Parts: sequence; C-alpha cells; structure tokens
Amino acid sequence: MATHFPDDFKCPISLQIMSDPVILSSGHTFDRSSIQRWLDSGHRTCPITKLPLPEHPRLIPNYALRSLISSFTIPKSQPDPDTYWNQNLSKKYQTQLLISALVSPSSNHESSLHSLSQLTRLTKLDPGIRRQITESGAVSAVLDCVDSTESEIQEKALALLLNLSLDDDNKVGLVAEGVIGRVINVIRAGSPSSRAIGCTMLTSLAVVEVNKATIGAYPNAVKTLIWVLYNGKGREVREAATALYAISSFVDNRKRAVECGAVPILMRISGMGLERAVEVLSLLVKCKEGREEMRKINGCLEVFVKVITDGSERGVQCALFTLNCLCCFAEEMRVGAIKDGVLEICVGFLDDKNEKIRRNSATLVQTLSCRG
Repeated sequence: MATHFPDDFKCPISLQIMSDPVILSSGHTFDRSSIQRWLDSGHRTCPITKLPLPEHPRLIPNYALRSLISSFTIPKSQPDPDTYWNQNLSKKYQTQLLISALVSPSSNHESSLHSLSQLTRLTKLDPGIRRQITESGAVSAVLDCVDSTESEIQEKALALLLNLSLDDDNKVGLVAEGVIGRVINVIRAGSPSSRAIGCTMLTSLAVVEVNKATIGAYPNAVKTLIWVLYNGKGREVREAATALYAISSFVDNRKRAVECGAVPILMRISGMGLERAVEVLSLLVKCKEGREEMRKINGCLEVFVKVITDGSERGVQCALFTLNCLCCFAEEMRVGAIKDGVLEICVGFLDDKNEKIRRNSATLVQTLSCRG
C-alpha cells in the first residue's frame, strides 16, 4: 500500500507511511516509533546526516505533514510506466500554462482562482512541481493573491504557499520573499478558514530553526496568534496553538508569548479540553516569566490535575513536566499539589508503559516529597 503514497510521506528509516511524523533537531522528519527505536538503541546521530544529536534529543511533532498524510486519498490503481511518464510530461506543461496565466497582468478573478486551485492540487504531492513554481519566480504573484480582498482567492493562495513550504529549501526562501507579514495580516483580517491555513503556514515555516526567531521577532506575530486563541473557534484555535508551540521552542519567543498575555488564555482553553494549549504551557513554564504568570492564576493546579487524570499520553507528559517546574518554583504550588492528590496520582504512574510519563512522574514524586 505504501507504494501508492508520495515518498515524502514515508519514514526514511522504516520506509513505511508515517503515522506520527516528528522532526529531529537536524531538520529531518521520521515516524516517532522508528526514530525512538533508533535513539533507544543508543544512537546519538541523525540517521540521514550522521551529524551529532544532543544527549536527550527533542522530537517535535510535524503537524503540517501529519495533516497532509491523513487527508491523502490513495489512487485506485497505478498507471503503467508509459502512461505515468506521459502524465508527468503533461503535468509539467500544464503547470507552466497555469503559472503563465497566474502572473499575466490580464488575469481576472476566475482565471486566478482556477490557476491557484489547480496549482494547489498539483503541488500537494509532487516536489518537482513545487520546485518548478519556485524556480519560475511565480511566488511573488501568489503572495499578491494572499493580499486579495476575495476570500476564495486568498484561501487558495495560502493553501498553495503551504504546499510549497513542505520543502525545507523553500521555507527560508518564502520568508525572504515576505510571506510572514502577508500571513500575519490574513490571520488578523481573513476568514476563519484563511486564519487556520495561515497559522498552519507559520507552523510549517517554523520547522527551520532560523524561522522560529524571525517569526517571533516580526511585529505583532506572537500577539496575533494569541489574539486567535482568544477570539477564534475550532480549527483556527487549534492551529494557532500549534503555531505558538512551534515557535516557542525558540527560547526568546517564550518570554514574548508571556508578555503578550498568552498564559491566562492558554490556561482557559486548556481547562476547556484543548491539550495543545497544555503543550504550549509546558514550554512557557521553562522561563521565569511564564512560571510567575501561572502561579498567579486561580485554579492553575486544577487544570493540570485534570489533564494528568483524564488526558492523552502526550497531555499527561506535558502536564507532569509543567507541574514539576511550578512546584520547584513556588512552595505554595508544591503544597497545593499535594493537597490535590498529585503525589498519589504520580505514584500510580511509576509503572506506566510510557517511559516519559514514568520519568516525569518519578521526578515530580521526588519534588513533592521534599520539604520546602
């Protein structure tokens, strides 16, 4: 079955379709189970680049790729080689016609919408077509469409840019072309669908470390994501939380997020069941400003206790880590956690099948057992 999928969807280690793609610090994506086995075997180099890794490598979820994989439809049959070759030739020619129509000064609404829709379809699965578009210089025309007052044009242009950003070589190039400012404007003023795609775009760009710093330093970028968390609904809130998580792995962006008022909003939506917000809090708690803000919030401990009681494995890991940071930071948090029964819950996790949950629980047990 895997032969029907694009190679980008396959783990470089197992060569199988990835169910939980994660990004290593080297910038390459692997299926979580495969790279975890590699690391558990004692390897501390990237399987592809062979460059050294930290002693405890971070595995960053690649939400943009996971979304593409989950929405991909498998073709019913594989074409024979001649048909396949002819299709690819016609695709390349078709792409050039669509690019020409898009960049033409005489392009109208219908023509632009058609070109963007078809290019989005073609680039979803084909790195060659993505390269053809970027090398043609058509990105500036796509960016102009992002500024369109027509929501359909705007959404299709964003979707095309998102596909182009799947290639690491394009991520820095798109930022250099000015995509961040255009996307931030759309997130502020666009439709809910455009806002969601715009947030996903930032997540994709943030896979490259230098882009995390660039996005965070861009005027109102962090503030805009937090605005979506406060004012948005459904998908746009989830995507905004994911984007904030992606850029908050860069240290300076944590303080920026806290200063923009992220903590109380994230606490509120964490309490409403959005575990992605808990993941963001587990990064913000690493800075003193984040711990100070969480400490001030009434019901802070209750939110994390609910997550470690009812949450997913990932949510439990993040909540345990955050609780430990807070309990180490402030004695009243440690005492409150004990009163809320956290110690007993953690003891129950010491035999959990998930290694990170066991480790985080053991650390928190030790913290709670120490007298201030």
